[in-house]
Amino acid sequence: MVKKTDRKMERQRRHLRVRRKISGTAERPRLCIYRSNTNLYVQIIDDVKGNTLVSASTLDKEVKTKYANKQAAKELGELIAKKAKAKNIETVVFDRGGYIYHGVVKELAEAARNGGLKF
Repeated sequence: MVKKTDRKMERQRRHLRVRRKISGTAERPRLCIYRSNTNLYVQIIDDVKGNTLVSASTLDKEVKTKYANKQAAKELGELIAKKAKAKNIETVVFDRGGYIYHGVVKELAEAARNGGLKF
């Protein structure tokens, strides 16, 4: 009998595998993405202190598109780059959260790069 794979557990395992190698510092914090069925969430985290420096999501008032689609990802990438610039953060480590670099994750990353973040 073939068992069905738990996609959420598989993503968490991939994320933990990536997190063993990636860590954010004060000079170069970690840009972390979480994608749910309805919304997108982005944080810039200093893992040494355990602080979230900047955060944004599709639930924010500045984001016009309120879904987890490519258009919302573009707006969110630009917003997180603008907020990071306001806090003098220019370079980050990109943590895709166990998601494949395709679609929404790719759009968000490219929009953040166009907004001025370096990774």
